[in-house]
Amino acid sequence: MLTYALSVFAIAALGGLVLAAHVLRGKLAPWALSMLHALLGATGLILLIVLLLQGSAPQRVMAGFALMLVAALGGFFLASFHLRKTLPPKAVVIVHASIAVIGFLTLLSAAI
Repeated sequence: MLTYALSVFAIAALGGLVLAAHVLRGKLAPWALSMLHALLGATGLILLIVLLLQGSAPQRVMAGFALMLVAALGGFFLASFHLRKTLPPKAVVIVHASIAVIGFLTLLSAAI
């Protein structure tokens, strides 16, 4: 289950790179890609919840889940800017991405 979550998060990260590149260049990101990014992130979180509910996950999985959950909350905040058709602060984009990367690496460390 952890491997599937990591795979989904990795694909979401590729979309996130494209989204961040748009924002950092001062352009609104494509809405469809934003939705796909969010859907993949939510799928990864659901897979982690299932894994955690099974009760045998290492503590690092819980830490990685918590980090990804914080990144998801940041994603909701970023989406609110998108809905208003305004560019979000670049610092928020960078913090969102950084937390997600740290969460991903935490989960990866639990998988290896």
